[in-house]
Amino acid sequence: MEAYSHDEVADGGYAVMPEAVVKPASAREISAIMKLADRERIPVTPRGAGSGLSCGAVPLYGGIVLSVERMNRIVEIDVRNMTITVEAGVVTNHINEVLEEYGLFYAGYPMSLETCFIGGNVAENAGGGKAVKYGVTGRYVQGLEAVLPDGAIVRIGGKRVKDVTGYNLLGLLVGSEGTLAVFTEVTLKLTALPKHKVTLLVLFPTVDEAIDAVPALMTETGVVPTAIEFMDRLSVQTACRYLNEHFPYEEAGAMLIIEIDGSGEEEVEAQYDAVGQVCLDRGALEVYVADNFTTSERVWRVRRNIAEAFKVSNPVQSLEDIVVPFAQIPQLIRVIEDLSRRHGLLIPSYGHAGDGNLHATPVKPAGMSLEEWEALLPRLLRELYAATAELGGTISGEHGIGSKRKAYMPLVLSPELLSLMKRVKDAFDPHHILNPGKIFP
Repeated sequence: MEAYSHDEVADGGYAVMPEAVVKPASAREISAIMKLADRERIPVTPRGAGSGLSCGAVPLYGGIVLSVERMNRIVEIDVRNMTITVEAGVVTNHINEVLEEYGLFYAGYPMSLETCFIGGNVAENAGGGKAVKYGVTGRYVQGLEAVLPDGAIVRIGGKRVKDVTGYNLLGLLVGSEGTLAVFTEVTLKLTALPKHKVTLLVLFPTVDEAIDAVPALMTETGVVPTAIEFMDRLSVQTACRYLNEHFPYEEAGAMLIIEIDGSGEEEVEAQYDAVGQVCLDRGALEVYVADNFTTSERVWRVRRNIAEAFKVSNPVQSLEDIVVPFAQIPQLIRVIEDLSRRHGLLIPSYGHAGDGNLHATPVKPAGMSLEEWEALLPRLLRELYAATAELGGTISGEHGIGSKRKAYMPLVLSPELLSLMKRVKDAFDPHHILNPGKIFP
């Protein structure tokens, strides 16, 4: 059961062993499990692929881990209504693999798409590299089948595009981190598969110049890129070493990955020309164009593997998920640089610059003892989160609160809002058996 005691958070101190792991194959089986757990007051922690980064699937109070890994069927592809219904344990990347022949795709795109499950994406309202143009998971969830803590099976939403009948319970459950219900089936809205796309790798001499270019890209070109990803030099170096990859980063202090897609080749070419020119006007050293799958995948592979590379090179770290309005990204980077100087440690930063979401990652210096690190980190995070809040931001954009960040919720939410959220939890789960110890301090 050790594999079910943790998620992808690097710090093993967050792990807690479950007392049992169950792998149901249907909503009816989950219903029976929840009825038993509710009657006997047994904690139940829902789990998808375990790829989360907030300890959301860690069984803090032992009890039962309920894994949906066997619930991995494509239930229905409805081309006429442009929807797909899948079980919660379907790997996200598999959805687009089966849709390609229909000329459709699911635009929700977490960076861990090759390993994560769609149920976990919905539970966290996961975002990712394509959120600038396409938004995050919640935009595409039209219906849910879910099991409530008392074992009741409910269906919310469906294939309808519009629905204002009663409270928006669908929107409430999306992003609820497994604290209100166990998802069993998801109905997703689909969109037409873009016929052309190009990835730009843009090298800048400094972090400031790269970050300052982001608002200009969004406002001066009239182009809405699919993605604008930011990587500082340390992040690129670390990922390239991990992958044995060679990028021309020696002269660059930072890089942007900019993806543009569309229905026409000439349209996409005109757009990437305009975007590339703005980058050059803002001080870019070079703009490389990746216009086929192989070269594009080479660029994106580096970005997707940064977190894994840091886990190998700097296993004692804290991967954060702060988010601000995207025009405030330059100020946020300067806050991170100041914290790095004052506390004497590296804080590599990378992430989704186009939507203001950065993964600042404090790493323990080699000469610092574990005791010193554990004393410093909460203080450093409190400073980082407070400064982020002052810029109009908050402490998680896509990874969720779980148990990792719950102590810091009062920095960004008022007592009144926290109290209201707790009352919602009480209404769904009066015995507090479903994923207890998550979100709330």
